Amino acid sequence: MPKEIEVKSVLNKTKRRDPWFLDDYTVNMYSSCSFNCLYCYIRGSKYGTNLENSLSIKKNAVQVLEKQLASRARKKQYGIIVLSSATDPYLQIEEKYQLTRRALEVIAKYRFPVHVITKSSGIARDLDLLKIIDETAILPEDLQKRLGRGTIVSFSFSTLSDEVSKVFEPGATRPSVRLETLKQTVKQGFFTGVSLMPLLPFISDTKEHLNLLFSTFKACEVKYVMPATLTLFGHTKPDSRTLVLAAIRKHYPHLLERYERYFRASTEMPDYYRRAFQRKMQELGQEFELPNRILKPS
Repeated sequence: MPKEIEVKSVLNKTKRRDPWFLDDYTVNMYSSCSFNCLYCYIRGSKYGTNLENSLSIKKNAVQVLEKQLASRARKKQYGIIVLSSATDPYLQIEEKYQLTRRALEVIAKYRFPVHVITKSSGIARDLDLLKIIDETAILPEDLQKRLGRGTIVSFSFSTLSDEVSKVFEPGATRPSVRLETLKQTVKQGFFTGVSLMPLLPFISDTKEHLNLLFSTFKACEVKYVMPATLTLFGHTKPDSRTLVLAAIRKHYPHLLERYERYFRASTEMPDYYRRAFQRKMQELGQEFELPNRILKPS
């Protein structure tokens, strides 16, 4: 069962805006995650093997967020709020606690722009609030002409295969369902794109699967596709490296020697792989006319 905790702060100011996600602020209404993605970068800290076991509800988060946003708004310190940086804003428990929806109500009240990053179909419930934010948010001065709207929605995919997803992201909404929700946000006019982070070496980064990914998202009329390859950390039981290698051993034994060799002494794939990966992503982006960033560098 998730536990309830109290927090002193929920709105985090970033040191600098990330060029991928455009985050001036981050907000996480929950701590830890029930999607249990084996490759998650937060694996290996205090959370344990099953992230769901450490799931926490920040029961006073809405009140704290209201105070922090009111203060920032008085100072006209507007910036894009990313929901969420360390967990998904639409975990299964959001249906009960509705912290994300209540947070969006506060964000809309103080007219801050948002970037929602999710693997869930649950975002469909809040498109009404996101539409208000899209139309009324006050953007930072340097983004007013370049972006010109208050809501960005990024759907996270590592694969379009429901079977692969069951192995590596067992608690997340299946890609087939996620894709239908993506289509819904595009149809309703939201600035929608895809975070392909991470693609799985020799599983979802094959020529066939990459063509499927890019052709599918092009047909959906997304605005961008942001790809990245796999990074794994740690050697103990809860760590992403341990969990991913165990999954490879069980489900893809023919790839085990490769994975073990590549991640034996490094958190990343070899330089030659990453260079080839970047070239391929650039080629696909050009072929399908899908930028690899939300906004072109200024």
